[in-house]
Amino acid sequence: MMFLTPTQRPRGPFSSLSRRLATLALGAMVLAAPLAAHAAATKGPDTVADTAAQVMDAVVNISTSQTVAAQRSVPTPQLPPGSPFEEFFDEFFKRRQQQDENGGERPRKVSSLGSGFVIDASGLVVTNNHVIADADEIYVNFNDGSKLKAELVGRDTKVDLALLRVKPDASKPLKAVKFGNSDALRVGDWVMAVGNPFGLGGTLTVGVISARNRDINAGPYDNFLQTDAAINRGNSGGPLFNMDGDVIGINTAIISPSGGSIGIGFAVPSNTAIPVVQQLRDFGETRRGWIGVRIQQVTDDIAESLSLGKARGALVGGLTDDGPAAKAGIKAGDVIVAFDGKEVKDMRSLPIVVADTAVDKEVDVVVIRKGKQETLRLKVGRLEESEKVEQAALEKKAPEAAKPATTKLMGLDLSEITADLRTKFKLKDEIKGVMITGVDSGSAAADKGIKPGLVILEVNQEAVSTPQDIQKRLEALKKDGRKSALLMVSDPNGQVQFTAMPID
Repeated sequence: MMFLTPTQRPRGPFSSLSRRLATLALGAMVLAAPLAAHAAATKGPDTVADTAAQVMDAVVNISTSQTVAAQRSVPTPQLPPGSPFEEFFDEFFKRRQQQDENGGERPRKVSSLGSGFVIDASGLVVTNNHVIADADEIYVNFNDGSKLKAELVGRDTKVDLALLRVKPDASKPLKAVKFGNSDALRVGDWVMAVGNPFGLGGTLTVGVISARNRDINAGPYDNFLQTDAAINRGNSGGPLFNMDGDVIGINTAIISPSGGSIGIGFAVPSNTAIPVVQQLRDFGETRRGWIGVRIQQVTDDIAESLSLGKARGALVGGLTDDGPAAKAGIKAGDVIVAFDGKEVKDMRSLPIVVADTAVDKEVDVVVIRKGKQETLRLKVGRLEESEKVEQAALEKKAPEAAKPATTKLMGLDLSEITADLRTKFKLKDEIKGVMITGVDSGSAAADKGIKPGLVILEVNQEAVSTPQDIQKRLEALKKDGRKSALLMVSDPNGQVQFTAMPID
């Protein structure tokens, strides 16, 4: 397009019109630029052939075999005399009986296929744990047709990852790929899935990141990447690449009624996989952080009762005796809003950030306690040792209340804890509070799952031991204009949860 310069502008009555037309043309071109850029972005990359050529040889097929015990013979069906199939079934099951008498069917081998990728030219291969679970033999098949037997270095069932090792020929080094930064991905970024669906050989599909931080109830550390790049059976364990050829995910699961891709696939983010793979490489096992808390979601009504403003953080429902959190001074009823400098947005984010923290590291934990923010110092423990800590916990004897009293509040029948009630509801001796002996049908308490046999330990983070204590706390909350009360409730075994109950 030619733009008119001052020396080239026509003079006379048409000069003003010419200037306006030139201005409009310039504006049209300025507007066209972002529209063209948008169109180029929405159509996707022109080709991924160059990137595919760089990474394809590092993607492998994982084949496994497993010995399955022989099944017991099927009992002979009872047919009416004279049935047209009677002679056929008699002959068939007679042969089966003879096989059983001669030792029965022999154990048989079954095989399965999956995908994986090489992360170290020395022979380290990453795949999903479910690809190699229960396998007797594991083989890695490469893009050039070669095949190597693999040994299991380590596995992690919680994130569904496994690390394998093969011994390549020194004269034939393996092609390896590297992990990228999955946190840098945005919804809409283009990605490329490579794997071996249905055992057909290396297959590549392209799509975008559809969502981040998906929870599909596969494990305690779910934060999957969701993609519409086609992932089918046999793609499990294969890599999800960005356009630079870096692995930003491990293809793990799909949602599909037929078993084929419908555009809803999930991959373990590389930033979740990297520390797991490193621990498997170094130790042959995972060594996750652990702080010894039982947590629950902060709902809107709980947030209101705790004056949090909005639902956020993870509510501590209980602690392991002598665990890291208990030693640091964290208490039941605290809301953890930050851990080691990272925001805890909700209950699900806390286990993830704790697990990724190095064992024995000292960190700052920010909690909201009775409306005030506090920072506590905590030394992270090891998850795998938590069971030993819990088994070593000592039970403390609690004195029994001498004079039982009963009253009704919030649709609950409340009583002091007596020896008879402890026996009736099999209540542990160390649990102190107010016993719930009845719940009104149709009440808010019934709707929230409150049942007889539970014990109210605290009301808005104040300990209670009698129904009168609860009544006083409710009256005080009413005066403060509160609409709900936060109850800390324990079951007979000491498992604690928090429930927000309307005061009226």
